Amino acid sequence: MLRFATALAIAFGVASPAPAQTPHTREHSFGNAERWTKVFDDPQRDAWQKPHEVIQALALDPGAAVADIGAGTGYFAMRLAHMVAKGRVYGVDLEADMVKHLGERAKKAGLNNFTAVKATADDARLPAKVDLALMVDTYHHIGAREAYFAKLADSLKPGGRVAIIDFNAKSKIGPPPSERIAPRQVEAEMARAGYKLAQTHDFLPNQFFLVFERAK
Repeated sequence: MLRFATALAIAFGVASPAPAQTPHTREHSFGNAERWTKVFDDPQRDAWQKPHEVIQALALDPGAAVADIGAGTGYFAMRLAHMVAKGRVYGVDLEADMVKHLGERAKKAGLNNFTAVKATADDARLPAKVDLALMVDTYHHIGAREAYFAKLADSLKPGGRVAIIDFNAKSKIGPPPSERIAPRQVEAEMARAGYKLAQTHDFLPNQFFLVFERAK
C-alpha cells in the first residue's frame, strides 16, 4: 500500500518520506496515519476514484455487514458506515497505526456501527460474517492470494460477495507496471480460490472493478 501512497503523493504534489520510495517499500510501516490522510483522503482523489458511484454500484442493503480490507485511513470505510447505518462495517488493515486511526475517526464521526480490525498478512481476521468484502488497491499486495481468498470465503454470509478494485495497466498512478495484475489473472486466481465473476463495472478511469461470489 505504501507504493500506492507514494504514487498518489507524487500525483497530488504531497511530499512522501524517503523509505516509501525504497525497493523494500512493502516492509515499511506507515508510522503516521495523520500524514497519510492528506494523501488517501485528498478531495482530488474523488474525481477518479468515484466513491459514491462505487458504493451505489455495490447496491448494499442498509443492514448489510461490510468489510473494507486494506481500509487505510478510512476513505471508503467511513462512507460505507454512513451508507449502511443499520448494518456493520469492519475497517481492516495490517498497520496498527491505521487501525487506531480508523477507530478514532469513527468515534469522532459518531459511527457506532464501525469496528476497526487488525489483520494479519494471511487472514483478514473478521470477527463476524459479512455480506460484502471490499478490497480497493490492495489485491496486488496480497501474497498467496488463492489461499487468502479461500480462507476469506469462510467469512462470507450465504450469497456474500467480494469486490476487487485495483489499478489497470493504463493508469498513471498506482504501483509500478510490473506489479499490476490484469483483470483476467484476478478472475483466474479467484476461480481457483472457489469464486466466480458475478459483475464487472467499467466506469473507473484508472482501475478495474470486479465483483465475485462463491462458486456453487
